[in-house]
Amino acid sequence: MVRQAKNIPEALAGQGDPDLGSIAPWGWLTEKVEELSGGQTLIVLVIVVATAVAANVLAKRVMVNTMRKLARRTSVKWDDLLISNKVFARLAGIAPALVIYAWAGLLFPDASDSEALTRNLALAYMILVGGGVVAALLETVRAVLESDQTTDTTAMRSYFQLGKILLWLVVGILVVAKLLDKDPTSLLTGLGALMTVILLVFKDSILGFVASLQLTRDDLVRKGDWIEVPGYGADGDVLEVTLHAVKVQNWDKTIVTVPTPAMITGGFKNWRGMSESGGRRIKRALSLDMTSVCFLDEELLVRLKKVEYIQQYLDEKVTEVQGWNAEKMVDESSLVNGRRLTNLGTFRAYLELYLRNHPQISQTMTFLVRQLPPSADGIPIQIYVFSKEQRWAEYEAIIGDIFDHILAVLPEFNLRIFQAPSGADWRMAVGPNNG
Repeated sequence: MVRQAKNIPEALAGQGDPDLGSIAPWGWLTEKVEELSGGQTLIVLVIVVATAVAANVLAKRVMVNTMRKLARRTSVKWDDLLISNKVFARLAGIAPALVIYAWAGLLFPDASDSEALTRNLALAYMILVGGGVVAALLETVRAVLESDQTTDTTAMRSYFQLGKILLWLVVGILVVAKLLDKDPTSLLTGLGALMTVILLVFKDSILGFVASLQLTRDDLVRKGDWIEVPGYGADGDVLEVTLHAVKVQNWDKTIVTVPTPAMITGGFKNWRGMSESGGRRIKRALSLDMTSVCFLDEELLVRLKKVEYIQQYLDEKVTEVQGWNAEKMVDESSLVNGRRLTNLGTFRAYLELYLRNHPQISQTMTFLVRQLPPSADGIPIQIYVFSKEQRWAEYEAIIGDIFDHILAVLPEFNLRIFQAPSGADWRMAVGPNNG
């Protein structure tokens, strides 16, 4: 028996939802579908689904392709980012939900509960799609701001990640409220009871957000900084500062992620101060054999006076020492009496003058050539200066050249480097016939 389906506007009247079934361009097709018999519900379902799929394909092709063509014609970058982040592709996903929402009355002409559930599902889907569109817009805004070289974007990724978390939290509440057909405010009143669970679930995010705020507020770390976090094997350049972690590329090109709370609680070393100072510290020592230290005799003094760097130093020191000894009427028949120059003291003076004349050593920063306390490994002579060159390879080359020179000139001062005996040393001590 063929029966006439009730009029769609009458079916939807008083339900509070807008009557989209009678709005163009759906009016003509709605009238035709209403003429179908009740036994042809499957045909109605196929028509609705096919129309939804067609609306989805048409919206994506028209909207996305049109916006892509417009973006290619402009010179600005933000419209290209809208395309790459699929803002319009996600927005087109609302079209099939609109079709299902509009024709829910055709699918269930006599079942108001099923119709309401279908509309609520369609609305929940549209809310989810809308959340994806807003998230894509946030990502686009972040990319535009990061491309601006004049903007400090150190903590920007953390803030946008927090914004996305809040966005999806709101979207989740709205979706649940729509599926349950409840007022969202009524769900919020019961949210207090779930705060413990929420804090447990988002504990890492909350801790990470607080830590990232501390890092950025105090300007402790920036993108591009060289940092060291020994506990996490991080030693390299900062690639990214996010809500949860700081991404570091080590010098061996491995990538390490350090949790932001660990940066605050565990501490780390930031080499930014070195980079901004214009110098890089050289702090290295070599140990000398204590038995090679002696007073300068006439032969050694004459030989060292030929060294250009210490000619003036030796002339002044010899005059000073001789004048002091003469004033004190020192008995110079014994070297122990009075003041004497030593080969070690003369070597330290040479080393300082050599570094003062080195073109790659900063003369305005800390400059020390010092003798450290003697130990079983000899007498350490430490160089504590700053190189003008900060690049790693060049910096290491400067250190190598300096210590190559130092090791080569030690015999001129009758000094010997201290090192543990090797196999060759033991063979020479024992003798070739006793080996």
